[in-house]
Amino acid sequence: MKNIKDYNLDSLKEEFINMGEKPFRAEQVFKWLYEEKVKEFDEMTNLSLALREKLKENYTMCNFNILKKQESSDGTKKYLFDILDGNAIETVLMSYHHGYSLCVSSQVGCKMGCKFCASTGIQFARNLTSGEIVEQILAVEQDNNIRISNIVFMGIGEPLDNYDNVVNAIRIINNQKGINIGARHISISTSGLVPKIYKLAEENIQCTLSISLHATTNEKRSSMMPVNKLYPIEELLKACKDYINKTNRRISFEYALVKDNNDNLEDAKRLVHLLKGMICHVNLIPINKIENGAYTKSSNENIMKFRDYLNDHGIVATIRRELGSDIDAACGQLRRKNLR
Repeated sequence: MKNIKDYNLDSLKEEFINMGEKPFRAEQVFKWLYEEKVKEFDEMTNLSLALREKLKENYTMCNFNILKKQESSDGTKKYLFDILDGNAIETVLMSYHHGYSLCVSSQVGCKMGCKFCASTGIQFARNLTSGEIVEQILAVEQDNNIRISNIVFMGIGEPLDNYDNVVNAIRIINNQKGINIGARHISISTSGLVPKIYKLAEENIQCTLSISLHATTNEKRSSMMPVNKLYPIEELLKACKDYINKTNRRISFEYALVKDNNDNLEDAKRLVHLLKGMICHVNLIPINKIENGAYTKSSNENIMKFRDYLNDHGIVATIRRELGSDIDAACGQLRRKNLR
């Protein structure tokens, strides 16, 4: 059966018209799903019994089961969700002074093979549908009785490799009659799929684009991120400049600092040269340890020196606060689980 949460409001109206129903009924269902957060069609009490039966016969609501929930000493919560097909994904809830942020997964596994990420080496199974992306938000809000204010597509998977489902999910999340989170509070992270960055620039979605850069030379970046062999740094930064020009939005560059690899002053100098003149921000990430990982976190002294050099030379840089590392919920530590 079709997942009713896979539809944005416009496409749901089309579905209802095709069923011989009035489009305003789709708006009612949308409200039940995202404002009231009901879990059964029978709870949609302003719909006729006949329509509710029709919905039950043709659609599922894709309510995830929580297989495991872990809470970090810093309050971060990591969820292992049964996505109802024998697979499981992880989702992370983070608490900040400005509200709650949710790190959502976009795929079951990942094809990118980045050497610092725990999803590396795990066989890719499939893309998540739009509804499965959205359900992560609903399930966490319901479990905590909270409203999430920020969404980051930084969980398992490469969001731009699941482009259509991710963009459609954003339209549901952003819709005022849907989850109603502003586009400027939604961040998409990519390892650098250049054609999709150009495509995203044309979508007229005012979300934040985060680029996983992590190195300042093609040789070093290719050794860390195989995607660089397809789309080297020069092509990636050209696409980023196009995105900035088209959207007038600042790009965030993610840079994981690895001891004796990419954390020296020469790397900082090259990074300044690469990003000079761009509307951007650099998020410095103390790399997190993963099972069988070859990289070690840079020293705090080097991390601060790197940050200070960038700031002193006109590139705004901050050090990402480490959250959830004690439950393997920090950046790069999420893994796909298989239930079989």
